Amino acid sequence: MSDWPPPIDKEKTAMTNAALRRWLLISLLAFTVLLIGREVLRAQATDGADPRNLPFSNEKGEGFENKLGELFAEKLQKKLDYMYFPQATGFVRMTLAAHRCDVIMGFPQGDDLVQGTNPYYRTAYALVAKQGSGLDDVATLEDARLKDKRIGIVAGTPPATNMAVAGLMANARPYPLMIDTRFDSSSAAMIKDLMSGEIDAGVLWGPMAGYYAKQASPPLHVTPLVKETSGPRLAFRIGMGVRPADQNWKRQLNRLIQENQPAINKILLDFGVPLLDENDRPITAETITKQP
Repeated sequence: MSDWPPPIDKEKTAMTNAALRRWLLISLLAFTVLLIGREVLRAQATDGADPRNLPFSNEKGEGFENKLGELFAEKLQKKLDYMYFPQATGFVRMTLAAHRCDVIMGFPQGDDLVQGTNPYYRTAYALVAKQGSGLDDVATLEDARLKDKRIGIVAGTPPATNMAVAGLMANARPYPLMIDTRFDSSSAAMIKDLMSGEIDAGVLWGPMAGYYAKQASPPLHVTPLVKETSGPRLAFRIGMGVRPADQNWKRQLNRLIQENQPAINKILLDFGVPLLDENDRPITAETITKQP
C-alpha cells in the first residue's frame, strides 16, 4: 500500500520554504513596496543596481516585478518610485518589521516570517533541456533517462534533495547559491553550459528557467517538476508578505490580486514564467483569454 502523499510535516515544510526563500532572495526576487503617505508607491528591490537582476527586477524597470509594481501603482492611483535595499541576514526584520516598507512581493506562501496575501502566481522548479534532446519529454527527476546525464543544479535548493533521492548527484554539476550577482549568475552560467553541451539538462526555479529558456537561441524546453513522488514538493504559491497587524492592507492587496489576475498572468507569461493552476495544469495565453 502506498503511503504517498505523506502526512504534512510542518518542520520539513518550514525548511523547504526557508530554502526556497534563500533562493528567491539571493536571486533578487525579494521586492518590497513602500507606501509613503497617500501619494507615492515606493518600491524596493534587493541590489537594484544589479544589471543581472532579470527576470525579476532591475534599475531600468525591465523586470516582471517592476511591471507588476507599475500595474499595482496604477490601480492604487499612486506614483511609483523605487528604492533599493541590500539583501542580508535579517532582511524582513530590517524592512517590513522596521516599517521601512509595507509589503514584500515574491514571498512563498506559508512562510511564518510574514503574513501572506493570497498568491498571485504558482509555479515550480523546472527541468530545462534542448529541444529534440530526448529529455524534452522527461516529466520527473525519477525518470530513468536521467540516470547517466549531467544535470545542473543550484546547490542548496529544494530539487537537490529530489536529485539525491533519485540517485542523480554522482554526475550532477553544482552551481553556487551564494554569489555576488553583480558579477555572476548561476542561472546564466547553467544555461550557457547547457547550450555548449557541458551539461545535458538543468534544474532552475521556474521564473528563471522560463526566462532564460526563452532568451536562448533556439529556445529551450521547460518542464515544471510537478510529478515528483519523493523529496520535497517543488511547486510553490507566491504571494506578498505584510505585517500581521495590517489586516486592511492585506485585504486591499487581495482584492487587487483578484481583480487583476488576468493582467498579472499576462505579465508573467510574457517573461516566460511557467504558470500552474492548483491542479498543476499549465496556465497559458490561450487559457487566460478564455477566462470570463
